[in-house]
Amino acid sequence: MIVACALSAINWSRPSSRWYPWWSAAQVVLDSAVVMTVVGLLVVHGDQGSWPALVVPLVVAAIRHGLAGALAVWVINSAGYAWILLATDPAATPADTVFALSVHLMVALVTGTQSSAFARQLTELHMTRRLLYEQLTHDSLTGLPNRAQLAEFAQRHVGQALAVLLIDLNGFKNVNDTLGHAAGDTVLQEVGRRLHACMRDGDMAMRLGGDEFLVLLPGADADAAPSAMSRIQEVIGRPITIGDDVAVVGATIGHAVGTVSPDAGLDMLMREADLHMYAAKPYANRFDGQPLARGQQQSTR
Repeated sequence: MIVACALSAINWSRPSSRWYPWWSAAQVVLDSAVVMTVVGLLVVHGDQGSWPALVVPLVVAAIRHGLAGALAVWVINSAGYAWILLATDPAATPADTVFALSVHLMVALVTGTQSSAFARQLTELHMTRRLLYEQLTHDSLTGLPNRAQLAEFAQRHVGQALAVLLIDLNGFKNVNDTLGHAAGDTVLQEVGRRLHACMRDGDMAMRLGGDEFLVLLPGADADAAPSAMSRIQEVIGRPITIGDDVAVVGATIGHAVGTVSPDAGLDMLMREADLHMYAAKPYANRFDGQPLARGQQQSTR
């Protein structure tokens, strides 16, 4: 009983432990052994019916392990209870044993099915919450984080050096106009994948909306930012295959390097990067985003 109580305390304090299913199963086994011992003593030394006490480990098993656990404990308890009666109580009739075991089976089925249904509801609830969180904090098209994560990112990096790169795609409108909006979505998705592949641990690439992206580089200084910009421009400027067509987009990038403010967060750095990006727009690089002619994919290989 002491060991069972100790396991109960451990399971209560560490429900997320990877050992929880094993410790929980051990507790249920010990609970059954303790209750079975008490029932046996009452059968031998007492006159009152003791079989209702066997319901306790059934309910515990149902709560912890669902219908399967409740039925497993019912089988074990039934065998043990029948053996106790046959060995210690010659006056017991088969009808009494069948009645007791039938009641236990009903309890196991009811509590087990309800516990399993409740566990499924909790699982579905957690999945729904995760899905809603993903929808709230990530762009549905590219899968990149969206503006909703800016405040959280800024809070984690208050007082730290940060490089902010604001990216606007060159020629994206031409892709939409020439190849269609579905092709434009494909371009955005591919740009999102390429940006994500460029990130180091701790960096973050976001889609702000439309054809604007944001890259946040914690710990980057004024010397590291231009190198990152060149790498991103080169990666984005590679041809993108869309069915039988090929599109090329470029990137105009404005950057700012500074410290995350505890009051303004990323606002000042983003405004500075935005000004630099629009100042650089007239001097956009040669990847002007003109999609290649339809059906010319083979000639570009």
